[in-house]
Amino acid sequence: MLKEYVGSQDEPMVCKEVAMKVVIIGGVAGGATAATRLRRLDERAEIVMLDKGPHVSFSNCSLPFRLSGTVEDTGKLVMMTPQAFAARYRIDARVNSEAVAIDRDSRTVRVRNLTDGTEYDESYDKLILSPGAQAIVPPIPGIDQADVFTLKTVTDVDRLHTFLTERGVTRVSVVGGGFIGVEAAVNLVEAGCQVSLVEAAPQILNTFDHDMVQILHKALLDHGVNLIVGDQVTRCEGNDLTLASGRVIEGQAVVMAVGIRPDTALAADAGLDVNGRGAILTDASYRTNDPDIYAIGDAIEVTNALTHRPMMLQLAGPAQKQARQVADHICGRAVRNTGYIGSNCIKVFEWNAAGTGLTAAQCEREGLRYDYAYVIPQDKVSLMPDSRPLHVKLIFEVPTGRVLGAQAIGQGDAAKRIDVVATAIKFGAVVDDLRDLELCYAPPFSNAKDPVNVAALVAGNLLGGDYRQTHVDQARALVESGATIIDVREPGAFAKGHLKGAVNIPLTQMHARLDEIPTDRPVYLNCRSSQTSYNAVRLLQGHGFTNVANLGGSMLGISLYEYFTDVTTGREPIVTAYCFD
Repeated sequence: MLKEYVGSQDEPMVCKEVAMKVVIIGGVAGGATAATRLRRLDERAEIVMLDKGPHVSFSNCSLPFRLSGTVEDTGKLVMMTPQAFAARYRIDARVNSEAVAIDRDSRTVRVRNLTDGTEYDESYDKLILSPGAQAIVPPIPGIDQADVFTLKTVTDVDRLHTFLTERGVTRVSVVGGGFIGVEAAVNLVEAGCQVSLVEAAPQILNTFDHDMVQILHKALLDHGVNLIVGDQVTRCEGNDLTLASGRVIEGQAVVMAVGIRPDTALAADAGLDVNGRGAILTDASYRTNDPDIYAIGDAIEVTNALTHRPMMLQLAGPAQKQARQVADHICGRAVRNTGYIGSNCIKVFEWNAAGTGLTAAQCEREGLRYDYAYVIPQDKVSLMPDSRPLHVKLIFEVPTGRVLGAQAIGQGDAAKRIDVVATAIKFGAVVDDLRDLELCYAPPFSNAKDPVNVAALVAGNLLGGDYRQTHVDQARALVESGATIIDVREPGAFAKGHLKGAVNIPLTQMHARLDEIPTDRPVYLNCRSSQTSYNAVRLLQGHGFTNVANLGGSMLGISLYEYFTDVTTGREPIVTAYCFD
């Protein structure tokens, strides 16, 4: 509600409450959430929501799943129609209505009806910008002659799905290895297509560290995806792609998923402040430099809660939180902006991957003192038939132990574990807090010590200097330099595959063979997943050895780390046989 003072020479001034009018530019996660929250807070407000597309509310995160048929019908992607908004919330939702200009002095928005080309002015008391972002289609030579598709809207995915089915397409190239590109590749494979996925960076999914993402690289290879990293498209010849390396990728369609840019030309033209990448700048309440204009979603700059630096974060969850807070602020409620940590997850065939907070690579760029624990416990009691290894990387600050981030990848519930860590980060937890968490346990769900507890226990040991542990990306240098590596598994397991040059002294025989272990050089202990070798390290430390270290990840972690590069480059493996079980 707004207050308006009215009166005349003959009548005293009185305060009169008048209905507030809020115009929202853009729907989906940000705009639609703001509109419905506003209605719940103010029954009398006039709410107008404008969207230049034909759908104002749809599940954009579900778009790739239409390609595989997981979402059986394109129409199911549409969550709310203008008619539904009007009936349920008395919200005037207008599709095919593009905001082309903002007049801040008169507080009006110039709107173009894309159906008939007419234009009109829409007044506002408060304006919320939720324009989202545009899919980037780089100006690659020949791209205008290719059948190129993006995946930003329902119309986009319907166009691609129709093209694939009507043309009988069987070979598709996906350019870009972010979330959309990877999900598109996975769903296209599940639809029966042969897929090439090209990523210019050395890895897909930069929300995961290079060591962890190798698991997903292997998963893509295992399912027949022609995954190419560290190479980029330089030319299109029809639907065939020529890469910088000279390699040619043949295809019948191209999905462009190289990234997005904020759709903020309207805001910039109106004199609103934007950063160097075009994202709208806001205060803690998501107000722009115009106090009557707010901005939310993919188009804005936000604050990283861990580094306190600005960042851009294109995720639906943060957009919905921003939308709610803007609606609250407009209606006079207090708003607390605590920043964002970028929690995320993705399914890559049978593998589930999730992450939160900072990666080790981000810690490096920020100049933070950090370390990390990499553990591979079973995700539930091993007697359960669906028990699987869960790879967990817990990143912490040195020397405080503050939890900075985590990543988990496995065939079980990775997201649950990352949700736990994300909650802990939000409340400023240290590794000992994670160690002491009392989490749910029953054999079909977890272990008495959940993987989160296990990662925190190892992190605490490393932070306290109880023992030394190497990382999987150091294993090759150790093997190639002829380092002393002792494999503590039983002979049968050792014979199936081990690090080249390793000596087998099983943990069960170690007490009797202490005289075989060198004391004049570093000794690295190895097993399947670093747990048995950790016990061996502690045993040797108990006998006075100070030159021992645990090989982080051991055979399982090292095999997964090495495999993709071995296969795609033809380099010599450092193992006699890979261990993936």
